[in-house]
This record gives sequence, C-alpha cells and structure tokens, in this order.
Amino acid sequence: MSNETDNNGFISLIKKGNKSSAVAMIGNAIIAACKAIAYVISGSGAMFASAMHSLADAVNQGFVFIGSVLSEKRPTPQFPTGFGRVINIFCMIAVIVVTIMAYETIKEGWHLLHHPVENTGGFWLSIGVLIINLVIDGGILLKAMKEILKEARVEKTKGWGIAIAAFRNVGRAAPPTRLVFYEDIVAVTGALLALTAIIVTAFTDFTSLDGIATILIGFLMIGVAFRVGFDNMVGLIGVAAPKDIEEKVFRTILSDEDVTDIKKLRIIQEGRYYHVEGLIELRKGLSLAVADDIKFRVQDKIISDQDITDVTLGIIEDDGIMDLSPDRLNGLI
Repeated sequence: MSNETDNNGFISLIKKGNKSSAVAMIGNAIIAACKAIAYVISGSGAMFASAMHSLADAVNQGFVFIGSVLSEKRPTPQFPTGFGRVINIFCMIAVIVVTIMAYETIKEGWHLLHHPVENTGGFWLSIGVLIINLVIDGGILLKAMKEILKEARVEKTKGWGIAIAAFRNVGRAAPPTRLVFYEDIVAVTGALLALTAIIVTAFTDFTSLDGIATILIGFLMIGVAFRVGFDNMVGLIGVAAPKDIEEKVFRTILSDEDVTDIKKLRIIQEGRYYHVEGLIELRKGLSLAVADDIKFRVQDKIISDQDITDVTLGIIEDDGIMDLSPDRLNGLI
C-alpha cells in the first residue's frame, strides 16, 4: 500500500511530469511578455501574432504539463487501466486554445492587410526580442527532440542526426512531447517570419508584408492544432502499439521455453503506456499449478518493461496448430 501511495504522491507525480512541456511553458511565458512590450512600442502586426502564438504555447504547455502529471498516476481498483488517456484530454483543451488564438491572429492579419500600421519605433527592441525568441524556442525544440529519442528508446545521435531521428520517431513519443515538438517548430518558423516582416517593413514600403506574415503565422497555428488534435483523438479512441513494441512483446513471450505458440495478442497504447492482453499456448502435459506458474513468469517478464502498465494472459494447451506464420516465427526467434 505504501508503494502505491509513494507512486501516486504529489511530489512523485510532479517529478514524473513531462519536462519538455514544463520548460516550454516557462520559456514561452517569458517570450510572450517580451513580445507584448515590443508590440505596444512598435505596433507591428507580426509581433502581435508572434506574441499571441507564444502566449498560446505557454497556456497550452501549462495544461499539458498538468495532464502529464495526472496521467502518471498508476492504476487503482477504481480505474484499473490507469490514467494514461488523461493527457489526451488536456492536449485537446490545448488544441482549442491554439485554434482560438489562430483565429484572432488571422483576423488581425486581415485587418493589417487593409489598414497597414505605421512603424512607431522600437525596431531594435523588436529585433532583440525575436532573436531571444529564436534562441529560447530553438533550445526548447532541441530538448523536445532529445526527449522524443529518449521516449522512443532510440540510440543517441549527434548533430543533424538528432533532428532526423526525432522526425522519424515523433509518433512514438508521449502526447505532450509531440505537442511541444510541433508547437516549437511553428514558434521558430513564426519568429523568422516576424523578423523578416519587421526588417522589410522598416526599410521598404512593402507594408503589406506585416499582414501577410501575421496571417501565415495564424495558419501555421491551425496546422499545429489539426495535427495535435488528430493525434489525440486517435489516442482517446485507443490505438494499437507501434510495430516495434509488438515485436518486443512477441519475443519476450516466445523466449520462454514452455511457450509453444501465441494464439492471440492485443497491445493498446494509452498515453505513453501500453496494455497487453493475450492467449498463449503451453507445451502439453503440464499440471494446472505448473501452467499457472509459467503464465505468471511470462507476465512478469513483459511487465518488467517500464512502459507496460498491465498484462493479462490466458493459457491453453498446445493445440498442434501453429498460429504464427513460419516467416514471422523465424523473424522473432
């Protein structure tokens, strides 16, 4: 009982919360405040859009961090499958926030296209804020990439290999890490657009670029909302585990000398955790007591993986029919 209390204790859960979202929340809150000051001084629409995006990111990632903390609660008798899908609910709230902010941003951009704002100064302040933005969001993006590799159990890489591996494995990362990753790609891109708009409108008569950049940032935010919303909708419904997780569980089961075949196996992903249900065949001639011992032994092997929260296995005697194809069996053993 004490172990369960320790695992579900407030401090313990905070420590298990998604670190990428916590860092992103703090970083984007600072950036949003700086951009708001720069917008008031300069009147730049692109700066307004960028400030709105940073504010949306900070609010979102705050929600997501809370959701990631709650999703780390271990299963209880009342909630036997755990709380993994809680994070999907919080990410959907974040999607709503991003969508509202995106609408306001696009509306402001449309207004600026028809009524360009004269530059009221603060050029170097705006440039400085956006450079700080790029440095902070770039750092957050790099951390999110490393978190993706850690959660996907990918071997350490260096340089551009980190970015390439992160894009390849982002689907296997936890929902909050994916959200931070997508949002900060847009944040860096948005900062570059705002920087370009401020420089061009300061030295040329192409004032429409301010509105164009603002609208583009708004549409980038909608893209993030759609991508994250889709991922979390799938997560709420329940989705099969990635192939490599399935293969690992297959290998673990078949590595036991008393297991002859796998009749059926289902692995469901909830958040970043997995639930395993299956029916395995054992060699003939075993007593019920011995067969039960083998079942518990196999279950213990599977659940030793920290990403698997529960395992339910049924056992039957070998029926002499191989359910696994010979090619797959050879690939697993």
